[in-house]
Amino acid sequence: MRDIKVLHLEPTDVCQAACALCARETDVEFNKHQKHHLTPLQILKHISEEQIRQLDKMFMCGNYGDPAAGKYTLDIYQWIRGLNPNIVLGMNTNGGLQTTFWWHAIGQLFCQSHDYVVFSIDGLEDTNGVYREGVKWSRLMANAEAFIRAGGSAHWDMLVYEHNHHQVDQCEQLARDMGFSWFRIKVSKRPFTDRLRAPRGYQLPQVTQGRIHCRALEEQSLYIDAQGRCSPCCWLGSRQSGFVEDFEKIQLSWTTIPEATCTDTCSSDTQGSSFTNQWQREVALC
Repeated sequence: MRDIKVLHLEPTDVCQAACALCARETDVEFNKHQKHHLTPLQILKHISEEQIRQLDKMFMCGNYGDPAAGKYTLDIYQWIRGLNPNIVLGMNTNGGLQTTFWWHAIGQLFCQSHDYVVFSIDGLEDTNGVYREGVKWSRLMANAEAFIRAGGSAHWDMLVYEHNHHQVDQCEQLARDMGFSWFRIKVSKRPFTDRLRAPRGYQLPQVTQGRIHCRALEEQSLYIDAQGRCSPCCWLGSRQSGFVEDFEKIQLSWTTIPEATCTDTCSSDTQGSSFTNQWQREVALC
């Protein structure tokens, strides 16, 4: 095993939302399988408690599910914090699941200076649901507020489309008023549709044609999905069929014909990478 400093977990492949371009909606293999909830025992098949004590960071995101839907999400965070009191904890979520009591507990647990929760909020009440279908606005706002009031550092991430690009400044101001720590926007690399059109006035992200600058190697990270499978990163572990576990084979491809997923994500040049060129604005609010 590589010297791992960052552990990325997908605690479940369950989610209440029906985002049109999410793998849950576009991967035809996904709905053929039963849903999963990652357990600590599955994590320990790939990384020991001693290795967890040496980690710099653990965060939950993934490809199919929302961490707040996981049966063992809070338990896993508490377990890892107990093993490693100084570890940075993070989460990416749509914010529309669980109760304010659960989010208050997360806010109290995420008590270190660099801990964070990224709330993916794509507009205001009238536009967030255009992409984040199934996310109830009032619950999202109440949960984010409960997390912030408990002392948590909240980041607002916004996908910009034609239908919400006029609300970017309003969203930034709302984030500031609520006590969010960061606000940032990006234009998605995923294909646009008749309903989800490209925003006017923004540079569309392009796949960079350059050398592979692997984020997994740079961050010294490892990904474990909701089924307990281990992959070098979430992008290589993003498929139900053809789940990638052999990192050496992937690395060998970089000198000939790089794996398409690596090109789409980690190909880089002097201007940045295929991943970083999505971001259009990043503002520290406090």
